[in-house]
Amino acid sequence: MRRRSVLLGAAAASLAAPALAQQFPSKPVRIVVPYTAGGGADTTARLIGPKLQEALGQTVVIDNKPGAGGTIGDDAVAKAPPDGHTLLIGAFAHAVNPSLMPRMPFRTPDDFAPVSLLVTVPELLVVTPTFPAKTVAELVAMAKAEPGKLSYASSGNGSAQHLAAELFKLRTGTDIQHVPYKGGSLAVADVAAGHVPFYFGNMSAALPQARAGRVRALAVTSPQRSPAAPEVPTMAEAGVTGCEISEWNALLAPAGTPAAAIERLQAEVAKILATEEIKAKFADLGAQPIGSTPAELAAFLRGEMAKWAEVVKVANIKIE
Repeated sequence: MRRRSVLLGAAAASLAAPALAQQFPSKPVRIVVPYTAGGGADTTARLIGPKLQEALGQTVVIDNKPGAGGTIGDDAVAKAPPDGHTLLIGAFAHAVNPSLMPRMPFRTPDDFAPVSLLVTVPELLVVTPTFPAKTVAELVAMAKAEPGKLSYASSGNGSAQHLAAELFKLRTGTDIQHVPYKGGSLAVADVAAGHVPFYFGNMSAALPQARAGRVRALAVTSPQRSPAAPEVPTMAEAGVTGCEISEWNALLAPAGTPAAAIERLQAEVAKILATEEIKAKFADLGAQPIGSTPAELAAFLRGEMAKWAEVVKVANIKIE
């Protein structure tokens, strides 16, 4: 009888998978953004949300739940029913926080199922307009000539900009002092004013400053030159290898979400990101649409977590 029950259970499960694929979604889909409105993750969600609503035939609601370093939003998704109707916009912090905050309550590999890497946004290395170094090589030479004299701005301790500069120091063997600010706008303002020499800024935020002449761009941290600023060399072209850095957004679901729901979501998101309309909108922000598979996102997250764990350890970065 036990063998018969097991066989019947397996048969029921095999029949349930196609049924779920046909039934999903059966109600509105909520995309939780664990950050405030107006930021990069929120912009990504709001560009994709209306298109996903059309594709799924169900209302898609963008729900901002900022606070506690993003863990309030994480909590809302991690504890939601794993049926594909509650999703999370993951970001750079989801790969870094496990190293920065070992006691954090949620971990991406354990509590969330990967759906798709949505977009990547490189950092732009910018300097004060009057800064003597005109190239990355000249900046590195200055830093090596007088260890500890140069400084860089960041949008805060443990931020992507902080980690980017520490990776730059690691790859170039330089000693440069960190000046953290409470936000990127304050950091880039002081670089523009000449109070701090340079800054790794999110491409979306730093490029408009460079176009306006308030700062000067030396390099971009993407593998290839950015279509938004084709005149700016990559870090590799500028002579620094192993310094590819991107902030990113990914679509995640609660752990245990059925594969059929994840496959449907990934397929629709990939189609949306491949449209000329959406590609153009992200290009204006200096972002690159991706639309990866769940397996590709899982591999990407593992690589990101390993890379930034090394930087956090070597630079001895701690969140107070």
